[in-house]
Amino acid sequence: MTAGLFISAPASGAGKTMVALGLMAALRRAGLAVQPFKNGPDYIDPAFHAAACGRPSLNLDSWAMARARIAGLASAAAGADIVIAEGSMGLFDGVAVPGAAGNGASAELAAMAGWPVVLVLDVSGQAQSAAAVALGFAHYARDLAPGLNIAGVILNKVASPRHEALVRAGMARAGLAVLGALPRRADLVLPERHLGLVQAEEQAGLAETLAALGAFVGEHVDLAGLRLAAAGGFAPASPLPVPPPGQRIALARDAAFSFVYPHLIEGWRRAGAEICPFSPLADEAPDANADVCWLPGGYPELHAGRLAAAHHFRDGLTAFAQTRPVHGECGGYMAMGAGLVDAAGHAHQMAGLLGLETSFAKRRMHLGYRQAELITPMPGYGAGAQLRGHEFHYATILRQSDAPLARVTDANGAQIAEGGSRRGHATGTFFHLIA
Repeated sequence: MTAGLFISAPASGAGKTMVALGLMAALRRAGLAVQPFKNGPDYIDPAFHAAACGRPSLNLDSWAMARARIAGLASAAAGADIVIAEGSMGLFDGVAVPGAAGNGASAELAAMAGWPVVLVLDVSGQAQSAAAVALGFAHYARDLAPGLNIAGVILNKVASPRHEALVRAGMARAGLAVLGALPRRADLVLPERHLGLVQAEEQAGLAETLAALGAFVGEHVDLAGLRLAAAGGFAPASPLPVPPPGQRIALARDAAFSFVYPHLIEGWRRAGAEICPFSPLADEAPDANADVCWLPGGYPELHAGRLAAAHHFRDGLTAFAQTRPVHGECGGYMAMGAGLVDAAGHAHQMAGLLGLETSFAKRRMHLGYRQAELITPMPGYGAGAQLRGHEFHYATILRQSDAPLARVTDANGAQIAEGGSRRGHATGTFFHLIA
């Protein structure tokens, strides 16, 4: 059982990702094997974790995953010296109706694992008042989240030594440990786009940025104190099976199609499946010897012109779908459709396996957990299967002419009109499968 820490914050935007990455890099530089995890549905942050730690980062989600599945995935920490898990949104933020093991909140996962929480506080515009925020979180944890321990705080965006002294005085009065104080650094930032950070694989100089973050955090954070505060962990457990969509899986994988969870890929491999990656952006067709093709989500809207011009890819995908299943999630689903309008209003022809037409010219955010009951089979799952996942995109549906794939509800049980599509061997959904 590997002890760990859970990096969280009162709200999004406080700097927890930058702090988590800096801690991972600093601890790794100190010679520790660091196992990263991410709470909730997120494709982007775990890729940065993996770059910082040199180990795959796995998503753990109490709404979508049963406790046994979470414990099995947490066994990835075997052999590591410490776990650093990054939260999502604010510490207690989750959905109203519990799911497979809980409501998806970071506090719930931290309590489940016994990992003490390090609260990252953006103290810009505050002094002693920051302690009132942190003390409120500590009291709330004691009252409503038994087993949750807040080990201390890391102050972020400290303006000056005087500012730091005032904030520290408030924390001392509240009885809260200050584990670090990070001065403002406008140069240590990671670029963002509409779904979050620009993907790790797209960033030149990422290794240098992570090294600088590690040095910065190592200088201003009490790493020895953090290591002493680490605790908890899941008892050793075997990962639960993940049904693969096929024995030999042609998996689209490039800058346009990268949103697939590592635990699914590893589960497919553990079940004996072979993964055959190909790049639509490089105009590659799916492996003709594969028995299923899977198009993950990603950013087809940023590469719509290249995808429209990738005739070998489109012809190969069309031929594949004549005899074997092709499934797309979100971005992959849109690429399987008839057309896509980019943010500038330009229309692009897509593969045409489904009648879906989407547009980014008028963006509308679709966000939230999804539960789906399959009306007809999709690769890996039969009709009637209950799937849990999430939806996060900005596309507007212009036309959708095919039969629905599933009956879909949100986390509160409310019906979602968009139930995916099916036509022949082609299926697709806007929701990303988690479990």
